[in-house]
Amino acid sequence: MIRVAVTGAGGQMGREVVAAVDQREGMDVALAVNRTAVGPVEGYTVEDESDLPRLLDERDPDVLVDFTVPDSSTRYVEACADAGVAAVIGTTGFSDAQLDLLADAAREIPLLRAPNFSRAMTAFRGVIREAVAALPDYDIELSETHHNRKRDAPSGTANDILDDIEEIRGEFDRVHGREGDQPREGDEVGVHALRAGDIRGEHELLLAGNHEVLTLTHRAESRGVFAEGALDAAEWLAGRPAGEYDFEDVL
Repeated sequence: MIRVAVTGAGGQMGREVVAAVDQREGMDVALAVNRTAVGPVEGYTVEDESDLPRLLDERDPDVLVDFTVPDSSTRYVEACADAGVAAVIGTTGFSDAQLDLLADAAREIPLLRAPNFSRAMTAFRGVIREAVAALPDYDIELSETHHNRKRDAPSGTANDILDDIEEIRGEFDRVHGREGDQPREGDEVGVHALRAGDIRGEHELLLAGNHEVLTLTHRAESRGVFAEGALDAAEWLAGRPAGEYDFEDVL
């Protein structure tokens, strides 16, 4: 039985994770915390996040799953490092200094961080790399669309896709939107972030040249996709040696 600690349990993704753990054979919710007071989630009491260090020591979970915000996530990971608890992190938007803190924690515990826990997204990125390599002279534009409460832009997944493209093409300018007199330069990729409604997540890559257009799209239909992927990661990570891992390691 893998015992899971869930942070941000009162939020949309936290609730999805608690529900997914509750339905998964071989897993149990060891504890659930939230920054603000909320009622039970799927029958589990949600406790105050300030008690997390104590709860980690007392409940002894195998792994913590976090989809919150960078400031909170960093504190949770530091508590995990002190308690010797593995951590799966789906939070995005970390600063360089915060990423350094996560790297320090990974010297003490196994830590898996990914901006996207969709299996299809991993396949999507592989297709993108193949297409970009096969069409070296085509213009590229990347757009991503998420719900109106998402804080970071572009999304963490979009930034990873841009890094994938840069590995193949070399450095380029990342042009975030366009306004006024701004003709396209040869070595640039346009990046566009849309925020509206309750959209779970959509990423679209456009390649155009030689009088033709190729469009590649991934769309998540439910947040449950990310919760299930995070639990796949938690199951894989529990018991691993300390170090930094990503979702491709799981797959």
